Amino acid sequence: MEWYQLPLGPMQTNAYILYNNEKECLIVDPGEEAGKIKSFISQKELNPSAILLTHAHFDHIGAVEEIRNVYGIEVYMHIQEKSWLTEPEKNGSALFQGITPIEASPAEHLWEREGHIEIGGFRFQLLHTPGHSPGSVSFYFKESGIVIAGDALFNGSIGRTDLPGGNMDELIRSIKSKLLTLSVQTYVLPGHGPVTTIADEMAYNPFLQT
Repeated sequence: MEWYQLPLGPMQTNAYILYNNEKECLIVDPGEEAGKIKSFISQKELNPSAILLTHAHFDHIGAVEEIRNVYGIEVYMHIQEKSWLTEPEKNGSALFQGITPIEASPAEHLWEREGHIEIGGFRFQLLHTPGHSPGSVSFYFKESGIVIAGDALFNGSIGRTDLPGGNMDELIRSIKSKLLTLSVQTYVLPGHGPVTTIADEMAYNPFLQT
């Protein structure tokens, strides 16, 4: 499996496109600029299978509706944020000036528990990593040595917890009990900023040293 990082929109939210030898692909967090996503998919001649959401804040869902309609694919997200796609007050798009309120259709698939997931030719482990938001999840592709962590863990930092449903203590617990227990060689693909590793965050992240 290969992956590609696409920073999108004014907040440079990282979308990820995962693809295999059969040209299947998963689209993770299509936050904005659907054209850039479609251009990459067309260039690589990929066939999208699904949209996965690490969480449903506005900067991670802005292009969901267009992408799902263009490719006729379905959306997967955690059940604790099941109403966030349809409610701008919950996804945050109604809370900030200059942002168009986002009202997308509900997700077709709602995860209720952690475990091993299979979608098309892709297999990964779903980790519930709340704290940044109640339904935040991470996707661990053990064989590829990557975890897509959304806004839980960044290079040298962690997600903000001052938005509705955020909780700092819960976020630290999620990171330490779910993410830092993965192989230290695992690459962390964050929702914003550059890629890092579990080893580097254990050693240098100032929020995780206590």
